[in-house]
Amino acid sequence: MDSVNRRLIRPPLGNGGKDLKNGNAPRRNLKKPNPPDQTNAENFYYVKQMQAKTPMVFVLHDGETVRGTIEWYDRTCLKVNRDGESNLLLYKSNIKYLFKEGH
Repeated sequence: MDSVNRRLIRPPLGNGGKDLKNGNAPRRNLKKPNPPDQTNAENFYYVKQMQAKTPMVFVLHDGETVRGTIEWYDRTCLKVNRDGESNLLLYKSNIKYLFKEGH
């Protein structure tokens, strides 16, 4: 039997992760990261209006308007304090838009 001298070919160590064909570093996926899901702008606005006790007008999807100040909020609701009337818990999904009273 004829014995064939076979040698294992390995890339030289210490090449710094460079591609052997053209001497360049391997390509990486340089995709931009996705923007954050939440900017906290809505939360900042609610906190600002709560601290200043700003009179607000809430226009609901059915056209009804509610006037009062925001006492607290969470992910789904706003609690509105009203002068001379009972306080309300408004679901954010029922609010068409809101604005500062007098503007």
